[in-house]
Amino acid sequence: MTPPIYYLFILALPVACIAWTVTKEEIFREAREYCLNQSKICKLLFKRKFFYVFTCEYCFSHYVTILLLIVTKFTLLYADWRGYIISGFSIVWIANIYMSLYSLIRIDLKKERLRAEIEELKLKK
Repeated sequence: MTPPIYYLFILALPVACIAWTVTKEEIFREAREYCLNQSKICKLLFKRKFFYVFTCEYCFSHYVTILLLIVTKFTLLYADWRGYIISGFSIVWIANIYMSLYSLIRIDLKKERLRAEIEELKLKK
């Protein structure tokens, strides 16, 4: 039998992927810009917070995790509601570590790409 901790790290992957894609990637840019605008101009607090969720990867990862827990019925430590709470926060935590690492890798790649372009320009001159 596979230990539940193994599933924790696996289930955090799609949460991180979905949360990052919706809140950061170009494919959802227009929708994200609309949500960002609405999160600033809506008069009702509930509406502002609803739209803000789609602009923050940390916030959005909680909702993705809730959906994932409903679908998978994954629990940690306890088989009842306490297990869902523990697994929910654990998945969010691991998913956000994944997203932080991904962000750092992207920054490093961007730096290297810029350095290469600068070197290329120097060589052309």
